[in-house]
Amino acid sequence: MNLTEVAMAAAVTVSIAGVSYAAFNTDALLGRTEKVASAVTCRTVDDAIVAYVAQHETTPTRVAQLKAYVKGDITAYRIVQGVAAGPGC
Repeated sequence: MNLTEVAMAAAVTVSIAGVSYAAFNTDALLGRTEKVASAVTCRTVDDAIVAYVAQHETTPTRVAQLKAYVKGDITAYRIVQGVAAGPGC
């Protein structure tokens, strides 16, 4: 067995171990995924404002009016002159 074959066997073994760890540690991965998915950005709130205007033909005045258009916590944002204002805006 030469050095290339040993390196290839080691790479395959490490890859299989990594995939197996990910498959059996789903709770940790799911928790991180849900946290990222629930994170709301300024762009998300702006998109919700556009959807609200398209449906109601008027600009929303409060963030609470956008609750139906956004999955996640939008309480850190506010609406200023028709656009989102808050973290990252």
